[in-house]
Amino acid sequence: MSDPVAVDAMGGDHGPAETVGGAVMASREHGVPVVLVGRAGEVRRHLARHDALGEIDVVHAQEVVPMDEPGAAATEAASSLRIGCELVGRGDASAFVSSGSTGAVVACAVRGIGRAPGVLRPALAVALPSVTGGATVLIDAGATADPVPEMVAQFAVLGTSYARLVLGVPDPSVGLLSIGSEPGKGNRVTRGAGELLAGLPLRFHGNVEGHDVLAGTVDVIVTDGFTGNVVLKNVEGTVRATLTLVAEGGIATPEALREVARRYDPETHGGAALLGLRGTVVVAHGASGAATIARACVVAHALADGGVTGLPEDRPAAEPVR
Repeated sequence: MSDPVAVDAMGGDHGPAETVGGAVMASREHGVPVVLVGRAGEVRRHLARHDALGEIDVVHAQEVVPMDEPGAAATEAASSLRIGCELVGRGDASAFVSSGSTGAVVACAVRGIGRAPGVLRPALAVALPSVTGGATVLIDAGATADPVPEMVAQFAVLGTSYARLVLGVPDPSVGLLSIGSEPGKGNRVTRGAGELLAGLPLRFHGNVEGHDVLAGTVDVIVTDGFTGNVVLKNVEGTVRATLTLVAEGGIATPEALREVARRYDPETHGGAALLGLRGTVVVAHGASGAATIARACVVAHALADGGVTGLPEDRPAAEPVR
């Protein structure tokens, strides 16, 4: 049996009530080995609700990092975040899953797991469904809010590797998110990143705009973590609002609306992969329920098996993660 996926039992808006249920679901329905990290007594009470005592191991962690924790301070306490990341760093777990504070997860992952060789800063990659039927990787979706151009260019390399190895795209195209498609448009970081990307051995499309995010214009859209997180939240909110208006207008069948909603539901994609580390980390939505946590465990297990973490080597395209 492969090493288990460590799950932050205390993270997210709902804590053990949902994370434990998700871990049990991942183990029973998907065959993913898991270990829960958190306050042992509390975690075991929730395991008992699922008749899963003795079925899933628990690693005790007394401290809980609040959802509003800014980041660096999270590395000091013996929390479920810190200990979960340390399990991966020691090789006692194959991956780590948390729906806790993104900043805190990133800080603990960098300290407990470490950056992969050559990586300046980690970045969150999330695959967004496009109208063409495929998916576009958005990177960075919130890990590094204030990068320098060199970091943004490196995010593009990480995103290209993710698109190739996870989505099965042989030669991914890359677009740099900006305020205009013309070369030279954008702020100082974007302009600098564009100059660097043009000289890298990847298929650089050039600048793309906000309306390209779901259009399938490119396979990878790269940006800074601040902009990327705003884009991601805007997509989620816009999809919800549009589906509500369509439902109220009776324009589409309930079945069609449910299918569109499913494609953009965190339960479907599981969460964002934190790339650029020596190990695998998946950050799930803060409001994740049990099904989303289970899916995040499946994704983390597959990413760990595929070795999708740091800067790429020359490797053939893999089958998409299902």
